[in-house]
Amino acid sequence: MERPSASKIMQQTLDQAREKMNKAIETLQSHLAQIRTGRANPNILERVEVEYYGSPTPLNQMASISVVEGRQLVVKPYDKTILRDVEKAINAANIGLTPMNDGDVIRLNVPQLTEETRKELSKDASKVGEDAKVAIRNIRREANDSIKKNKELTEDDVKRANEKVQKLTDEFTKKVDEIVAVKSKEIMSI
Repeated sequence: MERPSASKIMQQTLDQAREKMNKAIETLQSHLAQIRTGRANPNILERVEVEYYGSPTPLNQMASISVVEGRQLVVKPYDKTILRDVEKAINAANIGLTPMNDGDVIRLNVPQLTEETRKELSKDASKVGEDAKVAIRNIRREANDSIKKNKELTEDDVKRANEKVQKLTDEFTKKVDEIVAVKSKEIMSI
């Protein structure tokens, strides 16, 4: 029979691990959203920051970004005087799209992906997924170390807690695989 304090300690450790693993999944989804799929997607520009009054500001906070005809992004800055700065920032972000400044808005044509490019982007998605799995395994290690260091837990308590942490890790690793598979399918579809 577990002592109340032991089960409480194990539950706190599990809850902390679950929270960290959820953050790893959120980070994975954020990174995958930035990978091109051949269709115009405003998330491609998520990491673009524009120098605005001396400080780097995310593009999506200073311009409206819309999709036109499925293959073109239109960036319309709220302040027209920063059009050139936005253009420079998009070029500097190295996202593989060439900005076209027409004096009013910036247009980005998203080219059709070649088979080779699709495979490369799919590999990138897998790499991002592998990074997420590494983060989840590190969280598992931290949780197991935390459990082992706790003097209030018996050997059986430690073993039970480690099994629960492993189940949690397996659950989140499976989620990562599913999310990456969906993104890869999206990339590979024409």
